Parts: sequence; C-alpha cells; structure tokens
Amino acid sequence: MNQPTPGPAGAPSRQAGASSRAPSDASSGASSRAASRAMSCAAAIPGAVKVVAYLLDATGLLTVVYWILYFATGMVQAESSEIYIAFENSFPAADGWMALACFISAAGLLLRRHWGVLFGIAAGSAMIFLGLMDVLFNIEQGMYAVITAEMAVEILINVWTLGFGAFVLWFLWSRRSELGV
Repeated sequence: MNQPTPGPAGAPSRQAGASSRAPSDASSGASSRAASRAMSCAAAIPGAVKVVAYLLDATGLLTVVYWILYFATGMVQAESSEIYIAFENSFPAADGWMALACFISAAGLLLRRHWGVLFGIAAGSAMIFLGLMDVLFNIEQGMYAVITAEMAVEILINVWTLGFGAFVLWFLWSRRSELGV
C-alpha cells in the first residue's frame, strides 16, 4: 500500500504521483473564474457603452441593407459609369469584414468581454479606411459636384464612417481599463 512517507522534520510528504492540488483546489480555481466572469457580465454596463454597442450593431445592419439594395435594386448607386460600378463592386468583402467586426464588438461590449474592445478597434479602423477610400474616389471623380439623393446617401456614409470610426477608436481605447482590457 502507498503510505505517506515522512518528509522533512517528520511532516508527511505527498504520495508519489499525487497531484499538487487537492480535487477541491482544482475545481475552486475554475469556479472562481466562472464566478468572476458571471459577475463581470452581471455588472451594470455603462449607458455610453450600451449606446456605442447599439450604434455598432446599427452600422453593421445598415451596411448589410446597403449592399442588398445595391445589388438587388441599384437604387443606392450614385452613378452608373463603368468606373463607379467597378469601384463599388470592390467593397463588399471589406464592408462585410467591417460589419462583422461591428456585430462582434457590440456583442462583446454588451457581454463585458475583452474582445468587444478588440473588435471595436478593428471596426473603427475599418470604417476610417473605407471612408477615406470612398472620399478620395469621390473627389477624384468630381462626384461631390452634383448632389443627387444617392450622392447625399454617399455623403452621409462618408461622414458616418469617418466620424463614428474615429469616435469608436477614441471611446474604446480611452476606456479600455474600465472595460476590463
């Protein structure tokens, strides 16, 4: 039989091959992490964080709606020139990534998970990049010179992606410790 052998100064030592933690110690570490996670989820989410999360969700959703309208009806197309269509047709994958980052960030922020900040920074950066690409094309092609309803939508998108994208970066980075990152 395996009997504890005396250790230094007569204190019993562990049996050979025995774990350094008692079973209750191992489970208490996991349960304390789970309890900590549950407490962080249950903690009140600051109102401003909720607003930013909802705006990120709305940005992702409106991006999806834009592309459905673009391909299904063409009603959001600001122009019908070949260069404009080719340029716009190069955006769906990048806009898809931005929308996905918005959705993941919103969920993470509402669940008080650290990855909410990470994906929010990715979403904000993607918004700024896409907004700058769009603005530069519109300037080079003289599209701001003629304001149609479709161009007004483009301008709104440009202002939103640049403004909200920069705001999201600032907001999340400046509150990262408050948000648990």
